[in-house]
Amino acid sequence: MTEPIIRFDKVNKWYGNDFHVLRDIDLDVAKGERIVICGPSGSGKSTLIRCINRLEEHQQGHLIVDGIELTDDIKAIDQVRKEVGMVFQQFNLFPHLTVLENLTLSPMWVGKVPKKEAEEKAMAQLERVRIANQASKYPLQLSGGQQQRVAIARALCLKPKIMLFDEPTSALDPEMIKEVLDVMIELANQGITMICVTHEMGFAKAVADRVIFMDQGQIVEQNTPEEFFNNPQNERSKDFLSKILGH
Repeated sequence: MTEPIIRFDKVNKWYGNDFHVLRDIDLDVAKGERIVICGPSGSGKSTLIRCINRLEEHQQGHLIVDGIELTDDIKAIDQVRKEVGMVFQQFNLFPHLTVLENLTLSPMWVGKVPKKEAEEKAMAQLERVRIANQASKYPLQLSGGQQQRVAIARALCLKPKIMLFDEPTSALDPEMIKEVLDVMIELANQGITMICVTHEMGFAKAVADRVIFMDQGQIVEQNTPEEFFNNPQNERSKDFLSKILGH
């Protein structure tokens, strides 16, 4: 067995003294695996993936990303963040910069990449998410779906080994959801390790190698999409699925 690219070993996290948001999380993610995490609000899904690039810190247990254990060591955190791209619900683009400038900012400042090279790489990623013709526009001139595709392209500019998506379509109008999911499906077919928190069950069926269901800070059930949707094992998963799938 090759080493997992992400390993949670008995990870616990609290907010304050009493809210136990992650409880004894054990999870191995294989390189190139595509995982969808679902569950009711407040179940710890977003917190779990935000721990992977240390936007949230865990208090107990071990979390190892691409061979590096995440602790308070700033160097280790920086190293991991170079490997991990993240896309949020809100697009987090700089409104005063053009699409192209949003993509070249980090490579030029953090990665010290020369401007011309940064722009070429950025254009390649914009092509990849099918939005290169919007490079000179400002984010607020774009639709929500286009802005989210820009955010995905920006994450890809850092050539991450792992992509995290935290409910990437939940702020979008229904007609824009498909264009973002289509881009994610294409990425999924290119072998990048993906972990996606989403309620888009069609996407989970199309893309996921594994669906993980969380409730009250725990991984309650995990299975292939087929098994999870057609034959959920746990009462809480059954209840969740009946609410979201309406049967």
